[in-house]
Amino acid sequence: MPELTPALTTASAQKKIVIVGGVAGGMSAATRLRRLDEAAEIIVFERGAHVSFANCGLPYYVGGAIEKRDSLLLQTPQSLFERFRLDVRVKHEVIAIDREHRRVVVRDLLTGQTHSEHYDSLILAGGAQAREGVAGGEIPVRTLRTVEDVDFITAELTDAGPSARAVVIGGGFIGLEAVENLVRRGLNVTLVHRGAHPLSPLDAEMASPVLDALTLHGVDVRLGTSVTNLTSDGVQLSDGSTIEATLVIEASGVTPDTGLAADAGLTIGAAGGIAVDAFQRTNDPSIYAVGDGVEKIDAISNTATLVTMAGLANRHGRSAADAICGLAEPSTPALGTAIVGVFDLTIALVGWNERRLRAAGRPHRVVHTHPLSHAGYYPGAEQMALKLLIDSETDLILGAQIVGRDGVDKRIDVIATGMAGGLTASALSRLELAYAPQFGSAKDAVNLAGYVADNLRTGATRSIQWHELDAARANGAILVDVRSAGEFDRGSIPGAINLPLDEIRDRMGALPDAPLIVHCQVGQRGHTAARLLTQLGADVRNLDGGFKTWEAGLLSTRPTNLMKEKEHDRAIQ
Repeated sequence: MPELTPALTTASAQKKIVIVGGVAGGMSAATRLRRLDEAAEIIVFERGAHVSFANCGLPYYVGGAIEKRDSLLLQTPQSLFERFRLDVRVKHEVIAIDREHRRVVVRDLLTGQTHSEHYDSLILAGGAQAREGVAGGEIPVRTLRTVEDVDFITAELTDAGPSARAVVIGGGFIGLEAVENLVRRGLNVTLVHRGAHPLSPLDAEMASPVLDALTLHGVDVRLGTSVTNLTSDGVQLSDGSTIEATLVIEASGVTPDTGLAADAGLTIGAAGGIAVDAFQRTNDPSIYAVGDGVEKIDAISNTATLVTMAGLANRHGRSAADAICGLAEPSTPALGTAIVGVFDLTIALVGWNERRLRAAGRPHRVVHTHPLSHAGYYPGAEQMALKLLIDSETDLILGAQIVGRDGVDKRIDVIATGMAGGLTASALSRLELAYAPQFGSAKDAVNLAGYVADNLRTGATRSIQWHELDAARANGAILVDVRSAGEFDRGSIPGAINLPLDEIRDRMGALPDAPLIVHCQVGQRGHTAARLLTQLGADVRNLDGGFKTWEAGLLSTRPTNLMKEKEHDRAIQ
């Protein structure tokens, strides 16, 4: 592909740019183009009725957090013309691309008539489409992707009244937002998820609080199963059960909408999206592609991947406009930074998870911490679960997951920024972050994760993961719980020896002559015990994240009985 020159297009060299698709990627490209080139003719074809709407806000309109429908509609063809002189045509679908003559064939969906439109540059922003889901029966099925979707859903639920029951298929980001907002609307909700736990990008132990939040709010969670059929009796599942439902929300995922590009002979990459270079150009230098239908470069593996995030769509729309106008600024690889709320819980992640690293055979270290959102002595501090994944050879950060309430968002953003800047995990300990007791701690949650990472890097401590514990004990390791006797009595790992941290020096002789694994509640006292025992000559490792991480991992991998036990305990309390 030819090199771009960093020279801004002047108004005298008029171009005609056609954009297929609006919303995030398409409209970011269109408005950026106008800011760079006042003389360009810019036409946007959008097959839907709305060219610019808050698709990330749709679930919250269904749930009532966003009260006015008009709040979802960010711009209209008229407002875009008045401010940017954009020619926006809704209900128009581009059905073919003639690359040789640089023309697109457009169908007016209201009249059925077609015409062709010439372009100098073409931007494809068609996005993604919902995976083909279950259909049939008398129960309405809807995705949650367009304004038309929420109009249908809210009308259906209004007609159904207080007896309405909903089934949500898929426990990803959209599925969980749908569940939360349907519950807030007063519905009985069942979540059907094919995987072992909701939010598959999370590792198992990090998903445990998500399961807790769902069950605590009355959601019927069906894991490891799928919808097989819809009948007048209800939604039939692969486990043989049937669920009564007024409405089904299909949220099992999306696939890139590449049909138009493929028919035109544009390259579709190995990951399934439209292949582009660092400037969003396809294999045709006059055609660019942006948004959810396009492959991105994974920041961890440097290979093509699919990341469906509004922030990337907006950024890449801008990049395409810059490239067309001669501003050569390549796109940066994608980290996949994401965040979602589930009732009062906040879940955020970036980069790869441990499951993916293990499957790829990539050497790595893991850090679990359970820091407070701000200083513990200041009212309202909330505990978080933080997981950091680190390249064991370079100490670079490969991923992170944080689950909690207050303060999750800013910590994941700090870590994502560190990853983008090439910081090592140990360097997180040296970041100078804003501190006052109501906002954070003198040793911030990010700093603490960096301290643990640095201890592992230097060999000051050795750790073992919760899912490695059984194998280590089978090979002869002895588990020592260094919490207080009271903590031990309230719940412990079966077979552990209780030797409180403050008694180790006096009772060291009571420990067997064998490899030791120590643990506390969250890992900090375990580290102190490991350092002490190491200097006293023991072969010792610290259970990373302590009892709390071990319990979360066990709960998430064996959810049914343990969740019932936790519900029983809550009822007693």
